[in-house]
Amino acid sequence: MKRSLFLFLFSIIVATAYTQVVSDVTFRLENGKVAVSFTLHKPWRCNLSYSTDGGANYIPCQSLSGNVINKTTGIKTIYWDYFADGVFYGSFLFKVEAEEPEAISMIFVKDGTFQMGSNDGDNDEKPVHTVILKDFYIGKYEVTQAQWQTVMGYNPSGFKGDDLPVENVSWNDVQKFIEKLNQLTGKNYRLPTEAEWEYAARGGNKSRGYKYAGSNNIDDTGWFSENAGGRTHIVGEKSPNELGIYDMCGNVYEWCADWYNKDYYVHSPRENPSGPSFGDFRVIRGGSWSNSVKLCRVTERLDYGPSGISNFFGFRLARSVD
Repeated sequence: MKRSLFLFLFSIIVATAYTQVVSDVTFRLENGKVAVSFTLHKPWRCNLSYSTDGGANYIPCQSLSGNVINKTTGIKTIYWDYFADGVFYGSFLFKVEAEEPEAISMIFVKDGTFQMGSNDGDNDEKPVHTVILKDFYIGKYEVTQAQWQTVMGYNPSGFKGDDLPVENVSWNDVQKFIEKLNQLTGKNYRLPTEAEWEYAARGGNKSRGYKYAGSNNIDDTGWFSENAGGRTHIVGEKSPNELGIYDMCGNVYEWCADWYNKDYYVHSPRENPSGPSFGDFRVIRGGSWSNSVKLCRVTERLDYGPSGISNFFGFRLARSVD
């Protein structure tokens, strides 16, 4: 569950705490960064976002450092490098948010039209074609080992850590997880379709046309073969994309709902495509900690048998708008 904790103007502190998770919030400019200090009462992950329209819309602050991921309570400080995010001046309203470790954080993706595929990629990425999608939600992070453990009662991952993405899970395993999660929550989680995955990775209706999810430099936004050190990493450590979604390129491959067909784009319907009606392999997207930059592009397609497992494979959830 995401909790809105504190708001302030860039030049005026509005001392209103919305929950007891955070207190004693202050801010200052320090070495060219905004430094937000506070007392954290639960060891939750913290994020910062800003608004330039009086709070109607908030934009995630991408270049964050300091106490974003927390294992302890106490006095914490988050630093925002606003210059690195291309923000140089203005009047801002800020929002600090904290999330329970086991919560499934979802990002709303507004309906829209986009050009799916790439003329510069492999043959199965062609032809570029128009896709129209309705509103949906997608996971802000890849599903973690703590979340899997809570639902399934075991942890299959090779690289152990509560906040690491769960891996060594097949497409079939993920269906069992989703079934149990929906029973526990009363919600209707599912895997994203391949089209939803690519639209979200591109940044939805806020897309800036990046090659990777959030940047043209994958080192800013993803863990891949040259920077991962041969293993997975805690979700959300790299910068998010334009929608505030993390790790859509690199870290672990992500299962999609669709069956795979290399020629599907030739016949894909324009509106809400959900893949072929049958097949031998399921779609996986996004590349992993072991892959080159080419396999981490937002348009790259790969397939694997639905019973296959690997420490390359994980997933994130989606949900339709009721």
